[in-house]
Amino acid sequence: MARFQRHSLKVGNRVTKAADLTIRETLFPLFLVTILYFLWGFAYGLLDTLNKHFQNVLGITRTRSSGLQAAYFGAYPLAALGYANWVLRHYGYRATFIMGLILYGIGAFMMWPAALKQSFGGFCGATFIIGSGLGCLETAANPYMAVTGPPKYAELRINLAQAIQAIGTVVGPVLGSYVFFNDTGENVDALKGVQWVYLAIGCFVFLLAIVFYFSVIPEVTDADMEMQAENTHTESSDNEKPFWQQYRVFHAAWAQFCYTGAQVAIAGYFINYVTEVRPNTSSALGAKFLAGAQGCFAAGRFSGTALMKVIKPRIIFLVYLTAVIAFCAASIRTTGNTGLSMLMVTLFFESVCFPTIVALGIRGVGRHTKRASGWIVSGVVGGACIPPILARAADNHNSTAFAMLVPTMFFVSALTYAIAVNFVPSYVRRVDATGDKPKESDSSVESVVDEKVADERKEIVQ
Repeated sequence: MARFQRHSLKVGNRVTKAADLTIRETLFPLFLVTILYFLWGFAYGLLDTLNKHFQNVLGITRTRSSGLQAAYFGAYPLAALGYANWVLRHYGYRATFIMGLILYGIGAFMMWPAALKQSFGGFCGATFIIGSGLGCLETAANPYMAVTGPPKYAELRINLAQAIQAIGTVVGPVLGSYVFFNDTGENVDALKGVQWVYLAIGCFVFLLAIVFYFSVIPEVTDADMEMQAENTHTESSDNEKPFWQQYRVFHAAWAQFCYTGAQVAIAGYFINYVTEVRPNTSSALGAKFLAGAQGCFAAGRFSGTALMKVIKPRIIFLVYLTAVIAFCAASIRTTGNTGLSMLMVTLFFESVCFPTIVALGIRGVGRHTKRASGWIVSGVVGGACIPPILARAADNHNSTAFAMLVPTMFFVSALTYAIAVNFVPSYVRRVDATGDKPKESDSSVESVVDEKVADERKEIVQ
C-alpha cells in the first residue's frame, strides 16, 4: 500500500479494525504521530525556560509570569472539549493532526512580532494559539497511540511515545540556556533568539502538516472502538450506558487536572527554586539543571515503559505517584544540592503518570473513546490553574521552596485515582481486561483432543 497519496479527510463511522493491525503494520503511522510528541515536548521545555527569563528580561513578577502557563494550558480544554473533539469525532485523527499543526505553526510565527515589540501580552497570545494547536494534537495523539494495535500493549505504546516527548522537554531548556540567554545575557537582545527558533518551528510544523495530508494512516472510528470494547470487556462492559454515566472517565480527568497542574507548577518554577535554595546559581545554570531534571523525567519514561512489560501499568502508576508525593514533600524543607536532588527525583517518578492516566481512563469505554479522551486531555487545564497558586504562595512568603506545598497537595488528590484502579473492583476489572483470554473454539478443540488421547490410553491399557 502506498504511504503517500491524496485522499479524503472524512472517514465516517465504518469499521476499520485498526486494533487488529500487527506491530509491523503500525510502525509507520505511529512513527509519524511520535514526531508530534517530540514537538509538544519541545514547546513545553521552551515554555519552562522562558518563564523564568521573562521575569528577568521584562521585569515581571513570578505571579505575572505564570500567565504563560495560563495561556498555554488554558487553551487545552477549548480544544479538547470543543473544536478539536468535534473534528476528531466527525472527520477523524488525520484531520485533527493537520488542524493542530496549522495552529501550532501560526502561533510560532506570531512569536516574531511579540519579540520585536517586547510584549509579554503578545507572547501570551502567541502561546495561547500554540497551546490550541498542541491541545488538538494531544486530544488525537494519545487515544490514537492507545487504540492503534493490540489492546494489551496500549499503555506501553503511549508511554514509549511520551518518552520521546520527554526528550523534547530536555532539548527545550538546553536550547533556551545556550541560545537564548548565554551569549547575550539577560536583556532584550536575548529575545532575538526567540524569534528565530520559533520561525524555524513554524516552518517545520507546516511542512509536517503537508506530510500528514498526503500520508495514508489507519483511522480508528467509534465503530472500531465499540467492537474492541465488546471483544475485551464482555464481562465488565457498561459501554451501553450514556457518556455522562462513565464516572471512571471523570475521575481520570480530575486526576489529570491535579497531576498535570502540579507537574507544570514544579517545572515552571524549577529555575526559581534552584536559584533560591542553591547559592551562587544563575538563571542560565538553573536552566541547565532543569534540562538535567527533564533528562531524569525522560529516563523515568523509558524505565517505566520497560517495567510495564513485566508489571501491570496500574501498579507502576501507583508506586511512581506515591514516590512523587514523598520526594516533592521533601523538597519543601531542604536546600542546596539536596533540595535540587529532591526535585530531580520527583521529575523522574512523574514520568509515567500522565500517559498512564490517559490509557487507563479511556480503556473499555467503546464508542465513547474520543469523547473520553477529550475530557481527560482537557484536565491539562490544571497547568493553567495550579502554577498561579504556587506563584502567589511563593510571592507571599518570598520562597519558592515553601510553595512546593501546593503541588504536593494536588499530587495527593491525583493519588485517589491510582488507588482506585488498583483496589476498587469495578476499576480493576475495566483496566485489566485486554481480550487476551483463549477463545472458546480453541479450548473446545483442546478438550476434544484430550478426550481422544484419554480414550486411546484406555484402549492400550485394556
